[in-house]
Amino acid sequence: MRQQLVTSIAAIFGVVGVPAFSHHSFVAAYLEGEESTIEGEVSRFLLRNPHSFLFVSVEGDTGQAQEWIVEWASRNQLDGQNITSDTVRPGDHVVVTGDPSRMPGEPRLLIRTIQRPSDGWSWGGEAD
Repeated sequence: MRQQLVTSIAAIFGVVGVPAFSHHSFVAAYLEGEESTIEGEVSRFLLRNPHSFLFVSVEGDTGQAQEWIVEWASRNQLDGQNITSDTVRPGDHVVVTGDPSRMPGEPRLLIRTIQRPSDGWSWGGEAD
C-alpha cells in the first residue's frame, strides 16, 4: 500500500513538474535590455501556444527583403488582450520593437510593441 502511494505521488509530481521546468528563459535567446526596431509587411501570423509568431518581411539596405521572426506571447495570453488571428493580417504594414536575438545577424525579435500606422492600432506589453 505504501509503495503504491509513493508511486502515485511520484507520478503526479512527474506530470505536474515537468511542464513547469520545461519552459525556456527568453534571456537565453534574446538580448534583454537592448532594443531593435523593424518595419515591414506581415507575411503571416501564427497565433498558438506556447508562443505566437509574427513573420515580417523587411527591406534590407540592399533592397532585398528579409523575413524576420517576431516571438509573441501565447495564444491564451493574447486572447485575454483581445488579439485574434484576424488582428494582424498578411500585408499589414507594421513597426515592431523588441529584444534582438543573441545570435548576431539572426533576424529575430522578442516583441515589446507593435504598431500598424495605417489605422493607429498598437499593442505594447510583455511577452511571456
